[in-house]
Amino acid sequence: MTTPRQSSLPVEPVFLQRWSPRSFNVSAVIGEDDLLTMIEAARWAPSAYNIQPWRFTYSLRDDAQWSHYLDLLIPFNASWAKNASALIFLASDTLVDTEEMSEPRPSHYHNFDAGAAWAQLALQATMMGYNTHAMAGIHKEKAQEYLRLPDRYDVQIAIAVGQVDQPDKLPATLKEREVISQRLNLDKIAFAGTYQNE
Repeated sequence: MTTPRQSSLPVEPVFLQRWSPRSFNVSAVIGEDDLLTMIEAARWAPSAYNIQPWRFTYSLRDDAQWSHYLDLLIPFNASWAKNASALIFLASDTLVDTEEMSEPRPSHYHNFDAGAAWAQLALQATMMGYNTHAMAGIHKEKAQEYLRLPDRYDVQIAIAVGQVDQPDKLPATLKEREVISQRLNLDKIAFAGTYQNE
């Protein structure tokens, strides 16, 4: 896969190839084994104290859960995510509970760890020829209830998975945004010693 992205220093191509489209091929089908392979990659993400706070629930397009999963997205996201091949919800455990503890205590890094798992899922999907798009625009409380997550879990994002399609299949307002984004220059985000004003 070619991409207009250029890195300042040599990195593996998958980092430049991964991007978040909204135009998905409604005819493309993803096998459950492929989807679970992406989640398997996420399973091996680093986590503080090896707590592994991430939990994934998923639906393949047109299965019994699909319409309910779409209802858990805000209407804007549901309008394009309906063409994806699968939807995943990622939640994380807000508590740390180990054998050494007398009672669970709040985790201050579950979001960070869940983000690492999401990144590995997205990169694995890219290497397998799929695209992903993470969405913060979800009905969190509704998702918590529908997915039957215990109170200690926090729904982080939904993830659309599928194969990219032509941008002209999107409404005009979204078509304009269907471009592979660039990144800030390295000297804008990395500083030797202390932070420097940009």
